[in-house]
Parts: sequence; structure tokens; C-alpha cells
Amino acid sequence: MISLKNKEDLLLMRQAGKITAGALEVARELVKPGESLVSIDTHIRKFIEKSGAKPSFLGYGGFPASACISVNEEVIHGIPSSRRLEEGDIVKVDVGAFIKGFHGDAARTFFCGKVSEEAQKLERVTRESFFEGIKFADVNHRIGDISNAIQEYVEKNGFSVVRNYVGHGIGKNLHEDPEVPNFGRIGKGPRLYEGMTLAIEPMVNAGTYDVRVLDNDWTVVTVDGKLSAHYENTIAITDNGVEILTLTDGN
Repeated sequence: MISLKNKEDLLLMRQAGKITAGALEVARELVKPGESLVSIDTHIRKFIEKSGAKPSFLGYGGFPASACISVNEEVIHGIPSSRRLEEGDIVKVDVGAFIKGFHGDAARTFFCGKVSEEAQKLERVTRESFFEGIKFADVNHRIGDISNAIQEYVEKNGFSVVRNYVGHGIGKNLHEDPEVPNFGRIGKGPRLYEGMTLAIEPMVNAGTYDVRVLDNDWTVVTVDGKLSAHYENTIAITDNGVEILTLTDGN
């Protein structure tokens, strides 16, 4: 069942979104050679809690950390560890904040020092595909219109979109209906309505879209070992058009 939010709900979701965005900015400053993943996670948790919120991911389905931190060929759900970042790594940080009954959810791909041209293009295309998708996030369209726009843009640039994991509705629950795939057909899927809030999150691979889960039962990696990028925002469909609730200073 799709939950529609009223104006009071959206005020609270903006708070959750602002904290989520702030947590990503904390991560952005920490992604540098020699920094450990667990240290980044600790700083994210402290920021979220100091802001009066709770980390949405901590304990969710048994997840042991406040942020998913995935490096290089890791796509999503990376568990922060003592691993230290190295020059050239690309680092996906996915965070959520829960406050006053509502969640925010967002992710970015950060560069650790100087990265390859392929990594730069992969991150750019992933980010831009999100904005291509939300051009269709209004009451005149369907979920499939967003999905198709993301897929078309990614594939036009020579990359692939992950099939096994998708975006989702968000609000009082971290994951709500409807699912928002990053691939699809125009005119298909649920119709969009004012008050819908969605976490749209292109997950894009440099090679094949096939992925597998590591033995820790969480971390998803590309099967061919090639790089993956992730970009996500929580959005709201309002009477004034689409509103992005989790934009960061670095976008």
C-alpha cells in the first residue's frame, strides 16, 4: 500500500532529509587515504545522534552499523570495518536518519584522492541519471517513466544498471511501497500522486549488471569485479513539482 504524506508529514521528512544530507557531508570530508571505514561510520553516527535523530540503518534487519560503506566493486550494503582507504578508491556511503517518526535516505559516491577517468565518468553518469529520472517525477507520469529514463541514460553512456536491488517508497518506514527500479518501460508501474515520497537510487556498474552477495550476507559486489557507483536522494512529489529532501552542499 502506497502512503501519501500531508504537509505536516513533509515538514518532518524535510528534517530527516536535512540530517541525512549533513551526515553525507561528514563522510565526504573523511574519505581520504588512510581513513578507516569504521571511523567514518562512527563519525556519521555521532553526527546523526547529535542532531537529535537515530541512524535508520543501525540494527535494521540486523545490520551492524549506522552507514553502509561500499568500496570499488562493492555495490551496496558494505559493512564498515577496520579497512583503510587507499588512493584511487571510490567509496559509496549510504545513510539514513530517523526523527519524529520519519526517515530520510541518501547515498553518494566519493573519490579517495585521485581516481581513474573511468571512475570519474561512472560517478558522473550515475549522479546525472538520477536527475534524468526525476524529470518524470510528477503527477502526469508513472514509476516506469522514471525507471526508463535512468536506464536509458546509463546504457547510452556504456554502463549497466543493477537489476537485483531497487529504490523504494519511504516515510514512517525506511522501505515502503512502491518499488522504484532503475530499469523499466515508459507508461508502466504505479501512477505518481502528490504526497508520494520516494528514495530513488541508481546503482550503476562499469561492467555487467550481475551481482552477488558476500559470505557476510550483506555486502553486494559486481560479479566481474568491476567498479560500481551509487547515488540516492529522498524526494517528495508536491503541488509545486518534485522536491529533493536530501541534497548536500556537494549535490
